[in-house]
Formats: sequence, structure tokens, C-alpha cells
Amino acid sequence: MANDKNQVRQITNMEEDFTQWYTDVCIKAELVDYTSVKGFFVLRPYGYALWENIMGQLDREFKRLGHENVAMPMLIPESLLQKEADHVEGFAPECAWITYGGSEKLEERLCVRPTSETLFCDHWHRVVHSWRDLPKLYNQWCSVLRWEKTTRPFLRHREFYWQEGHTIHASEAEAIEETERMLEVYADICENYLAMPVVRGVKTDKEKFAGAERTYTIECMMHDRKALQSGTSHYFGNGFSKAFDVEFTNKNNEKEYPYQTSWGMSTRIIGGMIMTHGDDRGLVLPPRIAPTQVMVIPIAMHKGGVREKAEELVSALAAAGIRAKADYSENSPGWKYAEYEMKGIPLRIEIGPKDIEKGECVAVRRDSGEKITVSIADAPARIAELLETVQKGLYDKALANLEEHTYTASTALEVSDIMADKGGFVKTMWCGDKECEVEMKNIAGVTSRCLPFKQEKLGDKCAVCGKTAHKMVVWGVAY
Repeated sequence: MANDKNQVRQITNMEEDFTQWYTDVCIKAELVDYTSVKGFFVLRPYGYALWENIMGQLDREFKRLGHENVAMPMLIPESLLQKEADHVEGFAPECAWITYGGSEKLEERLCVRPTSETLFCDHWHRVVHSWRDLPKLYNQWCSVLRWEKTTRPFLRHREFYWQEGHTIHASEAEAIEETERMLEVYADICENYLAMPVVRGVKTDKEKFAGAERTYTIECMMHDRKALQSGTSHYFGNGFSKAFDVEFTNKNNEKEYPYQTSWGMSTRIIGGMIMTHGDDRGLVLPPRIAPTQVMVIPIAMHKGGVREKAEELVSALAAAGIRAKADYSENSPGWKYAEYEMKGIPLRIEIGPKDIEKGECVAVRRDSGEKITVSIADAPARIAELLETVQKGLYDKALANLEEHTYTASTALEVSDIMADKGGFVKTMWCGDKECEVEMKNIAGVTSRCLPFKQEKLGDKCAVCGKTAHKMVVWGVAY
């Protein structure tokens, strides 16, 4: 048992050092590994399996809504990137450039894509001519490169995996509807699959995506009460179309500039899931997204019939659509318990000779540690129920964390006191002035997370300047 305890002790206590706890979990649960280049990580099989499940759910939803997958080039000519001034200015500090091809210096620098708006616009300039060509609803699964100064597993990679949707429409109303619809797709995957409650809203002009007219966001609260921007959807208007000379002939045979959107979710969301649900024993995975939902542990496997009964149980669970495995290795049960707790598997099933005699097995919940005796004959149905109970329990716990640590304040000094003492989200009224937004950061060390769709009238004065305010904003410290 000493080895079992040592394995758990390898994880730093989250209350002592949340940052180190998070890194420990990412490495010890075998989600990622470091490489020889700073900021570049190996996404190990278990980490990639999580991303595959997220990708699968998103991809099904995108296709249900009529989107098609495409693949754009990795490299962007500098002249193409320069066409949209606000966009290139926003990404300039993070761009990585290729200046040589083989041994020859290139005539024009090539940017390794930090995002692909310019590539899509260049393509649409060539293929969009008539209203009959619209809309185009595209999505791309790829990696992008942003030269971050500070890197952390999942949260800040220089190269990271994501999907980026890009659509182009004949009307402003159609484009705005698309932008808002796709934000709801992200909210759904967070709340109903990752068990992460979200705050839906609009970014301020200061925080919106470079080149966008409007950026919609979902903001999640982590266990340490910091914010994570977990998915964004951008309405571009027709600014990109004008910059890239994308035109179409409308039904009245008149030339118009079409309206564009983009939206994305990345592997960063895995980091958010870890920080929302994890504990001092490692990962805690929501069942709907877990690569393995149930791990069967045979006890006293050397005794006749134990392995066979475990195999039967795994087969029965799999037939019921449950992602189940069994560990038939020679490692001790204690080692296995610690291993699969570390990896966050939602349910552990223990089955030994005495259990088999009684026609039972024991299910152990990863989230609460509760042990439940289950009839082997009824196991598929009962285990499915327990998985849904775990899923709901994780969401309810995260929602309680969000609600209990969301506060209201009437002045910037109150916000500062709340953040120093409690952390979390703070709601205030705001006049809409960018200078007040900057001053709030100077006073309280927070940034605006969003202007929530669900607005509340907390007063009539801005928390910073005291002038008349009609907007409520949520503030927080963000990853």
C-alpha cells in the first residue's frame, strides 16, 4: 500500500499551490508531456482521447446545423495578413515567421497561421460571386501557432489544437443569427457534456477579437474561482469582405459585400474541465466525455471464475453502450484504485469471489467515493443510472461554486476588497467607457469577462466613475 499512497502524494495539494496541482495532474494522469521546444507539448493518448470525444460531439452538431469541414493551408503570406489592419495588429506579437525555404531566403515572409480568417477571405474572394453561392458554412479542424511568452499545459500552448468555424452570409441578420447560434453550441457542450456551467455574454470593445464588430463568449469559473474564457463566437460585419474585396451580386443584380462570422473552441477546454472538477487525487471526469466510463477491477483474480465474470460484466456494459474496460494486470488492487482515481474514471467496479457468490459487484463513484452494491444481473441499467447521477452531481457542484462566488459591488474599491478576500466573479454597473474599464483593472486587478445576456439593474451609477450606467458587467481574474 505504500506505493499507492506515494502515487497520490506526487500530486501537490490544490489548496497549497493550485498552479502546481494543475501541472501535476496533467503530467501524472498522462494527458500531456513536455518536449524539447518550450511551449510545445505532446498530447498523449489519454489526453487525445478526451479531445476526440469533444471533437466528435462538436463535429456532429456542426454537421447537423449544415456546416462542412474544409482544410486551409498552414502558411499565410505577409501581404495577405496585412490586408486587415486591426486583425494583424492584434496577432502581430504572437506570429511566428518562416523566412527560408530550404537554403533560400524567401522573397516574402510566411506566417504560420495563428488563425485563418485571412485564408478563408482569400478563398472566398475567388469562389463567391452571386447570392446563389451563399451562405457558406465551413469548419476547420487544425492546429495553430501563437508565440505565447508564458506557457502551461492546455491553457497556453504555442501550438494548440482547435476547430475554427468560418461562415459568410448575404445579410447582416443571418450572420448575427449564426454567431449567436454557435455560441449556444459551445454552451451546450460545456454544460451538458463537460458539466461546466457558463455565463453567456458579449465582450466589451476592449476585449473583443481583433477585427470583429462583436464577440460573444462563454465564461466558466474554475475551482480556484478564476475565470476561463471557454468558447467564443465573432461577428465580423462586412469589414473583412471589404478588406479582401469579397463581393457578390444580390437578387437585384447589385454588388454587395457579404457578412462574415468565425467561432472556435480549443484543447484549452480540457484544462478548464480539469480545474473545474479535479481534486487532490487527480482528475475527475464527467461520464459523458470520459474515454473510459467504467473500470472493472477483478479481486483475487487467481481464483476460478473471477476473470471470466469480469469479462462478462465488461461485455454486458459495452453492449449497453457504456465505455467499460477491466484491468487484468498483476498490480495490486490498491495500486489500481489509485491509478484510476488519478485518471478520473467516473466509476470503478470491484468484483471478487464473495461478490460473485452473492450475484453482486460494488460500484465506487470517483466524485464522492460512495460505494454502491449492484446486482450483476441488473448492472448495465444500474450503472447507466449511476453515470447520469455522477454527471449531474458534477454539474451541480460546479454551479454551486459559480453561484456562491459571484458577488455584486457598487464601487471599484468594493470589487478590490472582494477579489482580495474571496476571489470569484463580481457584477457591477458600468458606463461603457474604456477608460473606466482600464481603471477597474488598475484598482482591483480584474478584467471584464463579459456583458451578460441576462442583464440586472444593480443601480444607475458606474462603479468606477459614478456617471450614469445602463450596463452590467462581470469582472474577474482570468487564465
